[in-house]
Amino acid sequence: MSNQTVTMNVPSKQAGYAQSMAIIGILFFVFGFVTWLNGTLIQFFQIVCELNVSQALLVTMAFYMAYFFLSIPSSFILNKTGFKNGMALGLLIIAIGSLVFIPAANARSFGMFLTGLFIQGAGLSLLQTASNPYASIIGPKESAAKRISILGICNKSAGALAPLILSSIVLKGADKLEKDIAAAVDAVQKNALLDSLASRVIGPYVAIAIILTILAFLLKRSSLPEIDTNTEDEATAAATTGKTSVFQFPQLVLGVLCIFVYVGVEVMAGDVIGQYGKALGMSVDDTKYFTTFTLVAMLAGYVIGIATIPKYLTGKKGLQISAVLGVLFTVAAYFNTGFSAVTFIALLGLANALMWPAIFPMAIDGLGRFTKIGSALLVMGIAGGGVIPQIYSGMFDQHSMFSFLYSSSIDFRHAFLYCMVPCYLYILFYALAGDKIGRN
Repeated sequence: MSNQTVTMNVPSKQAGYAQSMAIIGILFFVFGFVTWLNGTLIQFFQIVCELNVSQALLVTMAFYMAYFFLSIPSSFILNKTGFKNGMALGLLIIAIGSLVFIPAANARSFGMFLTGLFIQGAGLSLLQTASNPYASIIGPKESAAKRISILGICNKSAGALAPLILSSIVLKGADKLEKDIAAAVDAVQKNALLDSLASRVIGPYVAIAIILTILAFLLKRSSLPEIDTNTEDEATAAATTGKTSVFQFPQLVLGVLCIFVYVGVEVMAGDVIGQYGKALGMSVDDTKYFTTFTLVAMLAGYVIGIATIPKYLTGKKGLQISAVLGVLFTVAAYFNTGFSAVTFIALLGLANALMWPAIFPMAIDGLGRFTKIGSALLVMGIAGGGVIPQIYSGMFDQHSMFSFLYSSSIDFRHAFLYCMVPCYLYILFYALAGDKIGRN
């Protein structure tokens, strides 16, 4: 969308560009914080609810599959509420999901915890369906990747803080606790230890619910401008003439799959890294902070993106470089052990950083009146964060729902390699040619 169109659709009396970016930046911080708590929760639930690897990774399945089921409904909600009210509603839904952690912790029920995570994912689905196209459209198309990179710093700063804060509360002294629980000789003593550990999660999630509710109220009363994605400039109108379905845009359809595999590798690098470290023989006291390492690497990637896009690199070229780095770091992790292997997995955060900022604008470019539904489909692709970790665990864990796909199990290092490399190769394909298919 051209600068002229954006100016027409954003009244001058409302919030200016900088103020709008600041508000959207706060929202990106919120869903970064909530999302990247999952890496800590995987290890926490594995102890509290006595789970195997595949069961613990249902944390990502419950959270990210909400995007699959609710992204399309989110687009219809936004058509009724508008972007601002829709984002405020999304914050309230996340708050409700956070409050579900209270009865879940009291009952030590993994099913209830998963329900709370699914509700949080539903709220984030609405929030992301609104905020991502907003960030792409509110300014010049040429700097969309740079703009989303700036917002990515807000997102990943929160993501780096989230596991540090939650781990310091819920996994404090986790290694000793795990040994005490394993050594407990009677069920009463063991349950008392598990109940005490489970209760640690209540305080943080009550605090999250309160903060989100306050933010929803403030957002509702803010002067954040609405954007009109149904109005098209002349070039976009010409490109969409005769189009009756969003599926007539191949760059979007291929982009949805690209988002699917991208989020999958991002979650593998950020949330599964702790499990990978444990499989290498490291203690929970060490692995509970590994997610932060990945997020710090992503932050570095976003800073590089802001410095280089669009001055030195296009978003497309950045995506190509990132995909190649993803392959190289994955292979390096496979050929190393111990902290060296974990370091290369953390460096995947650097490779992943510029992917969302590049893929999203490339996929929705030229959609015009189909932007809302196109955005919803892309956000739907976030479900890859739930599916790909299960495919990974299914390669070596017979308890996984995907274990039937493999005739014989392999070790976790091979599984990681076989999951990640094909994903990065597809991202490279999209960066090189996928976004051009179907265009005149």
